[in-house]
Amino acid sequence: MTLFNAILIVISSVFVYMTTLFLIAVLIKRNDLVDNAWGMGFVLIYWLFMALMPSGDWRRLLITLLITIWALRLSIYLYVRYKGKKEDFRYAQWRKDWGKSWLWRSYLQVFLLQGFFMLSIAYPAFMIRRSTVYSFTILDFVAILLWLTGFFFEAVSDAQMMVFKQNPANKGKVMNQGLWRYSRHPNYFGETLMWWSIFLLCLAFPYGFLSIFSPLIITTLLLRVSGIPMLEKKYKGNPEYMEYIHNTSSFIPKFW
Repeated sequence: MTLFNAILIVISSVFVYMTTLFLIAVLIKRNDLVDNAWGMGFVLIYWLFMALMPSGDWRRLLITLLITIWALRLSIYLYVRYKGKKEDFRYAQWRKDWGKSWLWRSYLQVFLLQGFFMLSIAYPAFMIRRSTVYSFTILDFVAILLWLTGFFFEAVSDAQMMVFKQNPANKGKVMNQGLWRYSRHPNYFGETLMWWSIFLLCLAFPYGFLSIFSPLIITTLLLRVSGIPMLEKKYKGNPEYMEYIHNTSSFIPKFW
């Protein structure tokens, strides 16, 4: 199979995946379903492309396994977090703001747009077929260490937040304990570290430096678009959160 045909099949599969999710979301009236399915979209892309364009390269398998571990943990966490609760405030607000145009705007601006970003961030999948340096290098070691650090920050901070919110006594309070004491968004910090580690692993492949677009996109989205800005807007005017902003780093953990 040619590279072009393989990429075309993957793109078509993502389109079908996001369209199916949209139809399910309409039936259950929950657009936040797209968050839960976000990680598994990457699993679809990487494993499908590996099946269509096999190479046997160990780094390629490693990258795919790391992304699968990240996606499974994130999907399970979000499923538990959303189970039995109302639709996430962001999607509920859009549903209200968009009015009669809610249906088509949800399809285009939520599901298909996320499908586009999914493919853009997963760009390395289309170029990592056989590495030019087959042996394990110091850069691989650094990348794996960086990924483990990122996974720790995201997984632990998510778990800490879940425990915090499950305590009725904390309702309306600001989470400033554990890793959240050092960063207002340690989970996002961890996620960006993992994607930058994938970029480092990709450097062993021909033109691997082009995969830098992947971590740049996810970092920009989390820092400037749908991550930190939307969440902090929710707490605008909250005196406790304003104090939290004053005393705590926004993104990179500050331990001093």
